[in-house]
Amino acid sequence: MKQPIPTNLILGFLGVGKTTAILDLLKSKPDDEVWAVLVNEFGEVGIDGALLQTNGAFIKEIPGGCMCCVAGLPMQIGLNQLIHKARPDRLIIEPTGLGHPSQILETLTSEHYADVLDLGPVITLVDPRKLDDQKVRENVQFRDQVAAADILVANKTDLSSPEQLLRFDQWAGDLRPEKKTVFRTRYGKLRPEWLDGNTALSEVSQPDAHHHHHAHEVKEPVSIDEAPWQVAENSGQGFHSVGWRIHPDGVFDESALLVMSMDSRLVRFKAVVRTTEGWRAINVVDGALSVLDTEPRDQSRLEVISPEPIETAGLDQQLRSALCEG
Repeated sequence: MKQPIPTNLILGFLGVGKTTAILDLLKSKPDDEVWAVLVNEFGEVGIDGALLQTNGAFIKEIPGGCMCCVAGLPMQIGLNQLIHKARPDRLIIEPTGLGHPSQILETLTSEHYADVLDLGPVITLVDPRKLDDQKVRENVQFRDQVAAADILVANKTDLSSPEQLLRFDQWAGDLRPEKKTVFRTRYGKLRPEWLDGNTALSEVSQPDAHHHHHAHEVKEPVSIDEAPWQVAENSGQGFHSVGWRIHPDGVFDESALLVMSMDSRLVRFKAVVRTTEGWRAINVVDGALSVLDTEPRDQSRLEVISPEPIETAGLDQQLRSALCEG
């Protein structure tokens, strides 16, 4: 490499809007620069990667659980492949919202990457509404993501009450060590200049909380032409996911998908899918639904996440029932 690559971690708890924030940042990319994004999701099918694919950056996915669990070989392989292929002027890393940052930071600051990466400010997004939930405030992943932040950002302020924003300000002000930079934003809008500078490498609350590995290997997906309906499951960190990869010839009834997406058992529903209304990006978190037009893809992808074990066969049958004639 000509010089170390400016690199930023974008952290945040499940559903806080990290992918939306990265999509917005990519709009500010200088025309003469190459940017790359290393994205990891708790699920197996890569919805966030699919959303990012058409936005002018090189994308590499590490599916199947939090990046910190697999921060050994799979993360390093993915990172090395991305750097070799893209030779980027900037690298953005988006770990899953269910992960701890400590081992990721340990990997990125290791001797192997000392002359390759220049680790800039770690940005952590927080949904002020979540601070009302003691379980979130006490969650080790949430605490470690906040502890690692150089820049702490209250996102979704348009959905937060004045009281919730005041509580956020008070909570952020009480953090120790004190955060030097705290911002508010909405719709995931981050200022490009926040990416510049260096990280303080703040210590996380429990740096050894996640020094383990998944029991399964990260495998390359089977061709969608060979297996036009693929189902993948994952469990860990007290959550369970089921994901689908489906051949693009399959067309879904959008209304039936929206009914499925609002299942109260699910904490997250994400999809980039071909429907009767065209290709759509569907996202549900905390009961809030968004449906956006998107570009045609090489396959439909859907993912659900639940804090309870998922009855996969029933959901699979529900999804199959939503399938129309192509």
